Amino acid sequence: MTVKNTAGASRRLWIASALALACGSAWPQNAPAPNSDQPIRLVVGYAAGGPVDAVARQFAPLFAKALGQTVMVENRAGAGGTMAGDAVAKSAPNGLTLYFAASPTITISPNVLKAMPFDPAKDLTPLAPILSYANVLVINKDLPFKSLPELVAYAKAHPGKLAYGSAGVGASNHLSGELFARRAGIDLNHIPYKGNAPAMTDVIGGQLAMMFDIIGTGRNYVNTGRVRAVAVTSKDRNAAMPDVPSMRELGIADYDVGGWYGLYGPPKMPADMVQRFHTAVQRTLALDEFKAKLAEQGYDQWNGSPQTLSERAARERALWATVAKGIQVE
Repeated sequence: MTVKNTAGASRRLWIASALALACGSAWPQNAPAPNSDQPIRLVVGYAAGGPVDAVARQFAPLFAKALGQTVMVENRAGAGGTMAGDAVAKSAPNGLTLYFAASPTITISPNVLKAMPFDPAKDLTPLAPILSYANVLVINKDLPFKSLPELVAYAKAHPGKLAYGSAGVGASNHLSGELFARRAGIDLNHIPYKGNAPAMTDVIGGQLAMMFDIIGTGRNYVNTGRVRAVAVTSKDRNAAMPDVPSMRELGIADYDVGGWYGLYGPPKMPADMVQRFHTAVQRTLALDEFKAKLAEQGYDQWNGSPQTLSERAARERALWATVAKGIQVE
């Protein structure tokens, strides 16, 4: 009769189980370990070459270095960024798919799309805010008014005669114009375009009176004398355009409108994984190299927690819900 050393086998099994449990509590079983050889897909909801894509590609290599893991930008353009958001929302929460989100997809699209493919409040895990930005209201330089107060006075004297352009129905600069008209008590005509560039071309050419544009791109047209800046949409003046007053400064009460970029993951990401990505974002934002790149483009660095990101998104969804009543995109 052979007697097996069951005590030794049991001890080895206990040690293996304890190690597995310890590793499992520190890092989820289905998640890649730090410094994994598997690359992370950083999904962007807009085409290559646009402002969101440009920042994502500046962010990705620095974020990768902070993580010790390869990060690859993947463009999934379409439907105002919602195709990308939906793809991430349906991905496994294993840390290999992240969403570099622009705020309109998270805060405006749910209020204007007839069929929103995912719920940003429930189907994504907020990881970290990255940056915020304001818009600038620019006007054709040959118009009879040269300032925001003169614009408002002209619009009140000529209701419905002024038109502003946007990147499309439901775009952030469309709703910025709607909110401005309500706060100022004026009547403006909205002309949607397929993107900001053609709308800006018509402001320059005089076919449109005005439009809202991101400061990072709008200031280039202002600095070259092709359009005139009359106000920025942030609560205070913007460092990238210090000579341009804010809407509030000029008497448009309760007007503080801007956008932001944030990092999200699929739903149900484990807390340890969320912490890892949040820490890596904080390290990236602390780099002088990245700070300089943001400042050059008129962006403001935005430090905060996942909760900070979630709470701002919720506030802005509520704001745009009231502005977007009656506006719907198929």
